[in-house]
Amino acid sequence: MDKYMKKNKCIVFTGGGTGGHIYPGLGIADEFRLLCPDIKTIWIGASSGMDKKLVEKSGSIDLFKGIPSGKLRRYFSLKNFVDLFKIIGGYICAIYLLLKYKPLVVFSKGGFVSVPPCLAAKLLNIPVYTHECDYSPGLATRINSRAAKKILVSFEKTKDFFDSKKQQKVIVTGNPVRPIFYTANATRGLEFLQVKPTKPILLVLGGSLGARQLNELVFENLDWLCEHFIIVHQTGKSQFDQAVAQKNVNPKRLASYMPYAFFYAEMPDVMASADIVLSRAGSNFLWECAVTGKPLVLIPLCGAGTRGDQVENAEYFTSKKAAFSLVGKEVSSDNLKNILLEMLNVNKRKTFEYNVKKLVTNTKPALEIAKLLEKEVRGL
Repeated sequence: MDKYMKKNKCIVFTGGGTGGHIYPGLGIADEFRLLCPDIKTIWIGASSGMDKKLVEKSGSIDLFKGIPSGKLRRYFSLKNFVDLFKIIGGYICAIYLLLKYKPLVVFSKGGFVSVPPCLAAKLLNIPVYTHECDYSPGLATRINSRAAKKILVSFEKTKDFFDSKKQQKVIVTGNPVRPIFYTANATRGLEFLQVKPTKPILLVLGGSLGARQLNELVFENLDWLCEHFIIVHQTGKSQFDQAVAQKNVNPKRLASYMPYAFFYAEMPDVMASADIVLSRAGSNFLWECAVTGKPLVLIPLCGAGTRGDQVENAEYFTSKKAAFSLVGKEVSSDNLKNILLEMLNVNKRKTFEYNVKKLVTNTKPALEIAKLLEKEVRGL
């Protein structure tokens, strides 16, 4: 593969650390491959973690290359010292890979692993396009924007977070969603789940790694939830065994509680089959829900160790009456039950479905971004 690619033009995608930084990039890669089948695609991601598995499983990328990756933290931690050397190592590896493959453009979907390739591209005079999914730009995007030819954002208001010089490079594209979500099918989702719903389906998702707070909330209220809903619960690998044990505690739970460690290609159809989605508030995931028209109950990640981006995302969707949200001390069993009881009303759900669908424009952001990259590689 390496020898073959060296003889052909290519584009580099970079980003990772979580599925939220990978899946939207893969959606853009899918659209780009249709526009430019002669341009090979390479993904530079973290050499450890889930990046390689998610990218290679997608079939969207011709070649994955891993580099050392350190996390960029805004708070004091001894890990910052160790990760500094990982970042330097990642930068050196990125320079080597970019010199080897000579990409026409580097596209970043964010995450700490994207910083070394973007800075290396700047050094080598390779155009950089970077996309920010959240309402406010993260630290990685702020750094990458210094190297970027174009800064792509999901929200119009995100432009205000950049200085006047960088605002001239900003393009509001919306948030890229994988093409498969536009053709998601509820019937296929029900077939995968092997369920004939007699109650509304509540889909609980904590992101690709799961979310302990959400999982514990489900476990604490499982009998009540099973009384009112069929619960389809993506737990993450670390708490899947615990979820299976919870299912087996009470025979009444067997038919109404369906834990899964992780959803892969079946995620769009499973989402389409749901009546309500209970989740964190990562931007990429929220826009997938918007495309599939799902009413949302959001419990954004907040507090120490987060910059508050999920809270901002949740506030935006709540302001559009497309979601309920519980933040910080508002998170409790009673508050969750009250919201879910409201959502049992079919007319209420239809109102939320209508409002969330209104947030989606007629254009497909992944395709629009792919067209920008096509212009860059074709020199148009």
